[in-house]
Amino acid sequence: THLMAGDQREPGAPYALQLPQAGLCGIALTAECIFFVSDQQTLYPLLEATNNDDIYGAAWIGIFVGFALFNLAVLGIVGVIKSNRAMLLAYIILMLITYAFETASCITAATHRDFVSICFPMHILARDEGVTRTWDRLMLQHECCGVNGPSDWQNYMSKFRSINSDSEFPWPRQCCVMDIQGIPFNLDGCKLGVSGYYKDKGCYELIAGPMDRHAWGVAWFGFAILCWTYAPYIQTYFYSLAN
Repeated sequence: THLMAGDQREPGAPYALQLPQAGLCGIALTAECIFFVSDQQTLYPLLEATNNDDIYGAAWIGIFVGFALFNLAVLGIVGVIKSNRAMLLAYIILMLITYAFETASCITAATHRDFVSICFPMHILARDEGVTRTWDRLMLQHECCGVNGPSDWQNYMSKFRSINSDSEFPWPRQCCVMDIQGIPFNLDGCKLGVSGYYKDKGCYELIAGPMDRHAWGVAWFGFAILCWTYAPYIQTYFYSLAN
């Protein structure tokens, strides 16, 4: 009897050995998405202001899908080793649901990666306090001004423009070239737009670049994970039919 039981379980061994691949893929997906939602560059307020924070939603889906893939891999391994049809059926159904969620995550991230639209300056130039702080920090940190340049502060309405006249302050002091102590080298020259005393480069590329890379990472890495886990899933499916 023991020999017969052992013989029945032997065909499932190769399938059980391939399922850990799906579990490791789940861990990798979770780690990648956690890195994205940690928002190391604190750009989330800008995404929220432009109503494009769906990228973060896609990343959160990726985190939970990663956990699900790991747990389902364990379920599949136990089901194959024990040749338990109920467990294998649960694995197959739950994996289909997991695939549907991850597909939605990939599509969302891919379609929302171009989060900086033409009207981006109108949304982003500081109507919210959190956005104001983030924007001021970015301009100081990256030596840039506005989205496309200092003229954004003159062409678009913002909190700064509502409390400062164009003749007095055409753009915030963060747009001025500053010394090591954070004091403008020449405030009047900055106000007048004298070259060398104000930052004439916009922050568009500095913001769009990292967000574009993160969005592509969530989309295409998630798609790659789906491809990697597809083979063990199909093999387990046919194994369940044969048993």
